[in-house]
Amino acid sequence: MSQSALKARTNTAAMRSGRSRIYRPAIPVLVVAVAALLAGCADLKRDSITVGAVPDDYRTTHPIVIAEKNLKIDLPVGAGDRGMTGSQRDTLLGFLDGYDKSAAPTLTISIPSGSANEIAATAAGRDFARLAIASGISRNRIVMTTYQSVSAEASAPIRVAYVSVKAQTERCGRWPEDLLQTSENKHYADFGCSYQNNLASQMANPTDLLGPRKQSDIDAENRSAVIDVYRQRGISEEFFGNSEVEY
Repeated sequence: MSQSALKARTNTAAMRSGRSRIYRPAIPVLVVAVAALLAGCADLKRDSITVGAVPDDYRTTHPIVIAEKNLKIDLPVGAGDRGMTGSQRDTLLGFLDGYDKSAAPTLTISIPSGSANEIAATAAGRDFARLAIASGISRNRIVMTTYQSVSAEASAPIRVAYVSVKAQTERCGRWPEDLLQTSENKHYADFGCSYQNNLASQMANPTDLLGPRKQSDIDAENRSAVIDVYRQRGISEEFFGNSEVEY
């Protein structure tokens, strides 16, 4: 073999060994870089899940729930009254208008005891019970009770109460933080509470939030009459004049 060929082979071997020495340390560096990138992606994904789990919707922070609610009204009674007055009658009828006769909850009439108007309140309480019976409430669903008045010199009211299933939310007016703390650009704690309360109070039937009602039966007689009118009427001349279709 000539010296030139031997020299060329020697140079080629040296170049290969040099490249291998360059590639070998580059492989661990590349692996470390890829691992760092994957770790960064994992951190970003974990942070997005944490931030996304924080509720920032008024429907979530102030949900409308269906639960029992104690409805009550206090009717003042004067010490000189003799029975139920006209204003008490109108107010009580308005309160009993929301009483569900199908559910028939217990109607409680609490009369004060030891107050200045004890005698007048007892007479008015009996009239309240008679008015409730006349309104359609069963006699055995009315309970007459007494409670001790705080002061013997004051005129305590008569409390009428019953339990009803209502759509409701939590009580509004919660301000745990300063409204000026808006660096996170999120709703304040009481945001949307009044809106949810107003919406819940307008629900005549709270079960409508759970699902649609069953469709009522079709009035077959009315449907037949409407179809007969449609058939007898035919097509008017005005329709033919305005129509773009030739029949």
